[in-house]
Amino acid sequence: MSAALLEVSGLTRRFGGLVAVDDMSLALAPGEILGLLGPNGSGKSTVLNLISGALSPDRGSIRLHGHEIASTAPHRIARLGVARTFQLVRVLASLNCRENVLAGLAFGRDRLWGHAAEQRADELLARVGLAGRANTATTELTYIDQKRLELARALALDPQLLLLDEWLAGLNPTELRQGIALVRSLRGEGMTILLVEHVMDAIRSLCDRCVVMNAGRKIAEGSPDAVLADAEVIRAYLGDDDA
Repeated sequence: MSAALLEVSGLTRRFGGLVAVDDMSLALAPGEILGLLGPNGSGKSTVLNLISGALSPDRGSIRLHGHEIASTAPHRIARLGVARTFQLVRVLASLNCRENVLAGLAFGRDRLWGHAAEQRADELLARVGLAGRANTATTELTYIDQKRLELARALALDPQLLLLDEWLAGLNPTELRQGIALVRSLRGEGMTILLVEHVMDAIRSLCDRCVVMNAGRKIAEGSPDAVLADAEVIRAYLGDDDA
């Protein structure tokens, strides 16, 4: 692996007596897609929340380009080149589609305003499959189109590292093929992606490597085929009776 863009080491986060993330470590090389897998409740989204600054770790290190960002405010991490989507879609309900993306452009690494920002917003909407929907209210969007909008707003930050939290979940087969092609195109442009996902077709199609979590800890790491065939991973997903 080349010099890491992101290095997570010894990451731990507790909620009262629950250890949601327990001594977690992972690294991403520039331009890599890393899948973060595991059953529900295994701590995957908490890891994304720690990397993006929504939560602070109790212990451990998060380094971006070699610089420590653990416990840094989320808006500062965003300006360093980290963007994300959420498992539960978050759009700005009082704004239309273009305005949602303009919000990202105004607060990203290279802030855009005025006509240039509107033009770029429309380009990003088209890129995620929302061409011609710039003036559409978010309340009129389907769930899938809200996901597309959230991704466009994340891309407006011009991220080097994109955190996708189950962005491909709930897509029909055609939408899934389109979504996989879109994520692959982002990597083709040099973006590094940390992908939390349960859709196995997407994992096999997109991920260079996978890290698997269970009960807050890393239990496997390797190629998609290798980790999905790992006995401990199978037990984590299916339980001892079915493994």
